[in-house]
Amino acid sequence: QVQLVESGGGLVQAGGSLRLSCAASGITFSSYIMAWFRQAPGKEREFVGHISWSGGTTYYADFVKGRFTISGDNAKNTAYLQINSLKPEDTAVYYCTVRKSLREEYAYWGQGTQVTVSS
Repeated sequence: QVQLVESGGGLVQAGGSLRLSCAASGITFSSYIMAWFRQAPGKEREFVGHISWSGGTTYYADFVKGRFTISGDNAKNTAYLQINSLKPEDTAVYYCTVRKSLREEYAYWGQGTQVTVSS
């Protein structure tokens, strides 16, 4: 059974930082492309970025503008999303998800972790 479990969210003041984690079981992260999405209240879910272990590459949405960094620990089968210089507009539920390749749909999703940024 595949599970993705996000953690690390919380309430933080604007300008602060958070590191979100996505722990996987039932799959090996290195065989997948792992992505982060977020969904703010009243808005559609939007892509944040992804990491491809096979190519060792990352890709980010334009709005990230250097504030977000995706990384991973193969030994722990865990991926991370470091968010710096948090803004109130970063308030959202953050989700991790995986897919086998860019040509395939995202196969599994976590339950999400809430990030709330106060001004």
